[in-house]
Amino acid sequence: MQYRQLGASELQISAVSLGSWLTYGVGVEADATRACLDRAFDLGINFIDTANAYGRGAAETVLGELLSSRPRDSYVLATKLFFPMSDTDRGLSRAQILKQIDASLRRLRTDHVDLYQCHRYDPETPLEETMEALSEVVRAGKARYIGFSEWAPEEIAAAFAIPGVERFVSSQPQYSLLHRQPEEQVIPLCAAHGVSQIVWSPLAQGVLSGKYRPGAPAPADSRAESETMGSMMRGWLQPQILEAVDALRPIVAEAGCTMAQFALAWVLREPNVASAIVGASRPAQLDENAAAADLAIDPALFLQAEAIVAGARRGR
Repeated sequence: MQYRQLGASELQISAVSLGSWLTYGVGVEADATRACLDRAFDLGINFIDTANAYGRGAAETVLGELLSSRPRDSYVLATKLFFPMSDTDRGLSRAQILKQIDASLRRLRTDHVDLYQCHRYDPETPLEETMEALSEVVRAGKARYIGFSEWAPEEIAAAFAIPGVERFVSSQPQYSLLHRQPEEQVIPLCAAHGVSQIVWSPLAQGVLSGKYRPGAPAPADSRAESETMGSMMRGWLQPQILEAVDALRPIVAEAGCTMAQFALAWVLREPNVASAIVGASRPAQLDENAAAADLAIDPALFLQAEAIVAGARRGR
């Protein structure tokens, strides 16, 4: 496994990391979750990403139980806040930040997280209040570093301009061969300020793995067919997207890897990307995905792939 520095922090995180959105504590049974987590550690994956809103605490609770037997310094743990945890608990106010970090730490069975992230921007709370509260969390030792997910460039720049507060070290955008919007402004802005990308959905919800074929039903055991995990898939299962992905097969064959590995290696080619988050319901998926970190693929093949999917990209 390859390790990369996370922005201006002292954290070294695995280039492929394990996420828990729509999976652990929600769509994947406990035994399978334990097997995936054990396999992740075997493969050298040391970065675990979750959020309080995943199953409204369920993912954090499961991970807290499974991680409690491991030395705390053997993994890098990240969680997030913003989305509703009750009818009244949501957002990035000082009160919510101080409340939600304590609740997350209880569920995760730890006294600190390595990275505490704003899951989205909160337009209802002054940014200064959010940044000062996050700084309180860091200075209290409850989080080592802070990050954000899916903030607009102007929101990111405004946070950088606030004096006397802790600095962000990470950005968590959606980024893949089919969704390249962060390249326009977010990645250059972050690179100039010591902020790395931790990418979510690098496989476009599994579409770039090649498992969904044009005109064919989705595999019975796939995320698209899951009642709990398939809700976010519909926008990706469009004919033009599936046809473009299917056209990548000759290029991927020339690269000598699987479709998923090619897509992950494409994301990791970007110097500002510290890690690509993958989900897994079976350990074998991690075996395949983790191998992408060490691939050396001809950049010319990446350029050919970009040209093929250009007309089907989202987030352009």
